[in-house]
Amino acid sequence: MTRAITLIGAGRMGFAMARGWVAGGDVALSIVDPAPGGETRDWASSAEVALNPDPAPVDVLVIAVKPQVFPAAIPNITPWIGKDTLTLSVMAGVTLARLGSVLGTDRIIRAMPNTPGAIGQGVSLVAPGSGVRDGDFQTTVDLLSPLGLVEGPLDEESLVTATAVSGCGPAYVFLLAELMAEAGAARGLDPELSSRIARATVEGAAALMAQSEEAPAALRQAVTSPGGVTKAALDVLMAEDAAPSLFKRAFEAAEKRDAELSSE
Repeated sequence: MTRAITLIGAGRMGFAMARGWVAGGDVALSIVDPAPGGETRDWASSAEVALNPDPAPVDVLVIAVKPQVFPAAIPNITPWIGKDTLTLSVMAGVTLARLGSVLGTDRIIRAMPNTPGAIGQGVSLVAPGSGVRDGDFQTTVDLLSPLGLVEGPLDEESLVTATAVSGCGPAYVFLLAELMAEAGAARGLDPELSSRIARATVEGAAALMAQSEEAPAALRQAVTSPGGVTKAALDVLMAEDAAPSLFKRAFEAAEKRDAELSSE
């Protein structure tokens, strides 16, 4: 049976989801975006996807706007919600309680995909609300599967903490490559060479981890010879006041900001 889906917001993540849904078939998709990019417009036209149609209740409404934009967008969102609409939010920080209060429905699921979903290598976290019906969770899994791994159902508190791992995680990895390149350049390497080898090393390590059944700690230990060069470097990075402490503080900051977004 063809499922009617409306996507509010066609940024990178929303666009990735839309392409996955159309490729999977059996959807009647419409996209609502006041300023869609040229790629979105061209793709929508070629894929016969309705762009900014008149609102009417749909089977599934997916809200993919930035949380800071959400309050202003509410009047444009509610006309898409009917008594049989499943609402899926992929906004950080906007709680199920707040969504239910301003949208007038409790049939809501929160999901947090991450940016590697744009190439089908992402992680999506799913927290269902109290008003979901039988089959709603599986519907959400089906919608998010084109992005990669789907984890859930989670309670909302766990979703927030897990988002600090997977939602923010790609930025941590990009920062690692950036800092490795800068450190090499600071020690005299050609900056472009340092950037290339840092990036290739992070990519290779991730690919090795993906193909291995060993835990990350075991892989780290396998390349850390006692008394060797890597051990000397890790002794600095793994000092209690270094990376372990920094990650604890980073997670606390992410969770605090998530709470702040819910009240803005």
